[in-house]
Amino acid sequence: MSKQTRSSLLALLAAAIWGGGFIAQKSGGTLGAFTFNGPRTILGGLTLIPVILILHLKEDNKSTLIKGSLVCGFLLFCATSLQQIGINYTTASKAAFITSIYAILVPIFYFVAGRRIRPLIYVSAALSLVGLYLLNMNGQSFSFQVGDLLVLGSAVMFALQIIAADYYSPRCQPVILSCLQFMFCGILGVICMFIFETPHFSSMLANWQPFVYGGVCSTGMGYTLQILAQRDGDASQVSLILCLEAVFGAIFAALLLRERLPVANLIGCVLIFSGVILSQLPERKKSGGEF
Repeated sequence: MSKQTRSSLLALLAAAIWGGGFIAQKSGGTLGAFTFNGPRTILGGLTLIPVILILHLKEDNKSTLIKGSLVCGFLLFCATSLQQIGINYTTASKAAFITSIYAILVPIFYFVAGRRIRPLIYVSAALSLVGLYLLNMNGQSFSFQVGDLLVLGSAVMFALQIIAADYYSPRCQPVILSCLQFMFCGILGVICMFIFETPHFSSMLANWQPFVYGGVCSTGMGYTLQILAQRDGDASQVSLILCLEAVFGAIFAALLLRERLPVANLIGCVLIFSGVILSQLPERKKSGGEF
């Protein structure tokens, strides 16, 4: 199996896990953004400690590891916090669409930074963007409110977190990097939890299932798979595959919540899958120029 194929499969698995996380996030969101995000992110970091010990993972370049953990953890904290707060002031469908714009922002940010991006990636991004819109159409007008702007800010932060992970993951042990970024992100969340919210342990205990899935699966497994995928793959392509979290979210909602998808949503799923498949096509070199 090639590195690119392995990268794509890891990103696909992360998207599936994150798709299921929409249900957990909806259930635990009533606790407060920081009350839900802080403890579950720390839980995600703790789940990786046994993996690090069992596999005897080590990192000699500690300065790069610490710097990468702080940068990725801070960006992740900003992204998840803005997203969770914004969801309270907008609809879930609009939040899902706006959040997924991070997949479009990643290649745009790379282009601005001067990195060469294959034209095929922009076609894939356009297909995915249209598909994400159709997937989340609910017959209402699409206008920006305060919550929408907060979620848009989270999309920007998610894109920057992907770029930061793309930079640091090849330069240090990715699992240790993932563990430390979660711990730092979670600590920031817990601090804000006590400052801005009034956490109740009984309510948190009653919502243990969203915490476990959100911490162990969505955080611990999902973001680690993302970093492992980016270590061997292209960040622009990985971000497009991660777009499939919206598709998986719709599938899980249909299976677990018995929601039915209208025709426009199904067309959106097809467009997203088409965009992802298109992004995975190998690059062909011509004598006179690029692909």
